[in-house]
Amino acid sequence: MYAIGRMAAIYFVMGKSLKYLFIVQGEGRGHLTQAMALEKLLTENGHQVVGMLVGKSQARKLPEFFVNGVSAPVRQFDSVNFQPSSENRTVNMLKSVLYNVEKFPQYLKSILFLKDAIRDSGADVVVNFYELLTGITYFNFNIDIPNISIGHQYLFLHPDFNLGDSGILGTEGLMIFTRITSIGARKRLALSFRDMPDDNRKRIKVVPPILREEVLEMSPSKGNYIHGYMLNAGFSDDVMKWHAEHPGVELRFFWDRWSEPPVKKIDDTLSFYLLDDKEFMRQMAGCKAYASTAGFESVCEAMYFGKPILMVPSHVEQKCNAYDAAKSGAGISSDFFDLSALLEFAGAFTPDEAFPGWARSARGHILEELVNL
Repeated sequence: MYAIGRMAAIYFVMGKSLKYLFIVQGEGRGHLTQAMALEKLLTENGHQVVGMLVGKSQARKLPEFFVNGVSAPVRQFDSVNFQPSSENRTVNMLKSVLYNVEKFPQYLKSILFLKDAIRDSGADVVVNFYELLTGITYFNFNIDIPNISIGHQYLFLHPDFNLGDSGILGTEGLMIFTRITSIGARKRLALSFRDMPDDNRKRIKVVPPILREEVLEMSPSKGNYIHGYMLNAGFSDDVMKWHAEHPGVELRFFWDRWSEPPVKKIDDTLSFYLLDDKEFMRQMAGCKAYASTAGFESVCEAMYFGKPILMVPSHVEQKCNAYDAAKSGAGISSDFFDLSALLEFAGAFTPDEAFPGWARSARGHILEELVNL
């Protein structure tokens, strides 16, 4: 229903092939999977992605599923990132500030790298997946290649979203960060759990989340295990503690502790998996409930499959994601992995029947915005 009204515009621009350069924030899984889905969408419609520039940090390793899953050449650069607490659970803001100040000379090199890479790419359009240094690069240099910024975070700037009612501390800083990422952007594509009007004054276009075809083609089932993902592996202590008290409930959690084997089996009902995207999605489709650190992309995938969600945010951006998802009735939020609360919520949970159709319409919405500058 959502896509029908946009087909004429899409057909109009299909005759011209465009070249795109992606700049991707490398923190977490969501921006990476969005870039993978968008590359496939563009190439299937006759366009070309000439490169992927991905921000990196010492704390994160670029997942193999991304490196092997994209066609465009991938290059990395040092980028601003948050530092975890000593328990590897939440963000340590003081540590993050000191770390990024120390790394500032390296970020200057990254800005110059981005400037040269953009100008030398031959791209017609730059697509920025919430990378801060992209906005700073456009602010400091006269770059005539238009850019489009894409991410759920741009919805936080929408006047109808009203984060002020959330009670979440640090939202002012998040708003400043979000605005900086989109300096020079012709459009801000705000990924949303639900349809909302555009805000032309702020150049905000509200679009559905970008789910990959592999997700859209999967048929969910209801298994007997809880599926989970933790951005910071320190949350495993919560899971281990709950498991000791409820050994009869099967738990399958994914993490990014790269020093561990691909599957770390604790016992017959608890296993930790290194992040493998195909296996992650297969187990997501078959679980009875999902627990995560409130990354936007995986919450959307759980909503698409009709799974009840427990969200355990580790920083302010994830708290805003959890606030928005809870407004949509998708799940509940907690300060720790309270799986008992998740099971209680799951008992009375009713999936959002409108969300799958909204998500499936993303191809028409987003393709139009990307080719129609």
